[in-house]
Amino acid sequence: MAKRSTEVKQLNRRRITLGFCFIGIIFILLSIRLAKIMIVDSDELTQKAISQQTMDATIEAKRGIIYDRNGRELATSSICYTLYVFPGNFTFEKEEAEIDKDIALLCDTLGITEEEKRAAVSEKLKSEEGIVTIKKYLTKEDADAVRKLGLSGIELSQATKRYYPLGNFASQLLGSVNDDGQGRTGLELEYDEYLSGVNGRWVTNTDVSGNDLVEGTERHYEAKDGYNIITTIDEAIQYYCEEEAKAAYGKWKPKKVEILAMDPNNGEILASVVYPGFDPNDPFEPQGLSEESKKAYENMSDEEQTAYLSAMWRNPLVSDTYEPGSTFKLITATSAIDEGAISLTDTFYCDHSFRVEDYTLSCWYSGAHGSQTIKQAIENSCNPALAEVAARLGKTRFMQYINDFGFGGLTGVDYPGESGALLQSYVGPVELATMGFGQGISITPIQLVTAISSIANGGDLLRPHYVKALTDSNGKIVKTFDKEIVRKVISPETAAEMRDIMEAEVSEGGGNTAKMEGFRIGGKTGTAEKAVEGGYSLSDYYSSFICIAPIEDPRITLLVVVDSPRGETYGSVVAAPAAKNILENVLRYMAVSPDEG
Repeated sequence: MAKRSTEVKQLNRRRITLGFCFIGIIFILLSIRLAKIMIVDSDELTQKAISQQTMDATIEAKRGIIYDRNGRELATSSICYTLYVFPGNFTFEKEEAEIDKDIALLCDTLGITEEEKRAAVSEKLKSEEGIVTIKKYLTKEDADAVRKLGLSGIELSQATKRYYPLGNFASQLLGSVNDDGQGRTGLELEYDEYLSGVNGRWVTNTDVSGNDLVEGTERHYEAKDGYNIITTIDEAIQYYCEEEAKAAYGKWKPKKVEILAMDPNNGEILASVVYPGFDPNDPFEPQGLSEESKKAYENMSDEEQTAYLSAMWRNPLVSDTYEPGSTFKLITATSAIDEGAISLTDTFYCDHSFRVEDYTLSCWYSGAHGSQTIKQAIENSCNPALAEVAARLGKTRFMQYINDFGFGGLTGVDYPGESGALLQSYVGPVELATMGFGQGISITPIQLVTAISSIANGGDLLRPHYVKALTDSNGKIVKTFDKEIVRKVISPETAAEMRDIMEAEVSEGGGNTAKMEGFRIGGKTGTAEKAVEGGYSLSDYYSSFICIAPIEDPRITLLVVVDSPRGETYGSVVAAPAAKNILENVLRYMAVSPDEG
């Protein structure tokens, strides 16, 4: 009996010893774990705690307004709301079914119907994040509807959304912004750093439900609003040009119509039109498509749709080149007169066709112009005459003038994606002849308008620009963009002689469809065959007309380009009448009386 009692005591002692050993091991492990948490993982866990207890919301800066030259709003920012949710509070003490029901209710209220997008919202609301953004750019009505749901963890903050009050108006010029309010294209992109301002922050300590902590801190960093832009665009002149572009598009069914107007005395661009355009309020919606074209667009791949939209947003007045055709004859003649290679009394003979080395070139006119002065040659738009003018000037001097007129580089216009002219890499006698009458060279519309403006203003090549000034939120001017002379290209005497020649082209030559009773207009028509592989198309043209008005005291340089018109193709028929209609309105708007013009 004593022996059994001793065995029991020994067994109990071993059990107690094993128990203490087990407890000791557990204690050691817990100590190691605690040490790891307090020492090794301390920084990481501290940051997680701070993150979970801190709400850091962005206070959006108000994007600057874009005005026309007279203070009319072209782009502004409207009040909207951003929906934030605290997932911990949203799901607190709820069953899974109730959570899913609330998520569906929220999505229905926000108009989120696509399963993929609803799933993304659900994933956010079931996450362990401290705060998540559900949707931006809510209207006040949407925000009020969300509040009425009475869901926990909801936070609505006021924000801004870009708004273009005139819709599809100067759209390629203005451009648009992305979902983050940053410039995507156009002036919105070019001046984004000025327009965007600096966002502020609202930092506060909260519990899991999003309620402020009693001993928490709260810090506000005020947003700095962006600068406003005052453009050189005149809304009235832009309107006249857009209406005429729309009319020409409807009449001639071209690919597009481009119109550019500039003040030749300071380089300010008064109107910049590409038709059809797009609505920057909804930049991903193709404009003006037929039902057949809409279906074709919907069936495009993502890459094809992206390419289509990029082309729709593009401003070809600055970014695309075209062959100017006969309008370039003004550059050839001006260069030769200024250099003294020809005089106003020299004569040039046209027998329709002529040989240059082993090639036969011809005039657009089926007959022969015979003997003619340079003034008559411009009136007749004679190819052989201008080829001879280029030959007398010579390759070296002609190419120097082409560069001096700005075709050898960029104009420096304040707009993204400017392209330069495409010049011949080799210029022999044939290339010199064709360039003389406007073939074999591709330029941008803004290069041509800038060059012809130097004829209008007495010989100064100016840097074109779309923006006059920047102002702060109080309307105070903080920066101005003034007239900038790049170089003197021709003498005032040459410029005056060329203006007389341009006036004769309108009053007596091929540009007489732009003639206006009581006003002296100078211009030049252009009908350029489009270059195709191995030659030129006989059915696809650029029809154009460039002019300055009034000729005695030029106030405007105007270019109209109709890309691939159907039916008629001559610039005198397609483009010049459109320019006349614009000038009738614009000169009256500028208060230019017939006696002055």
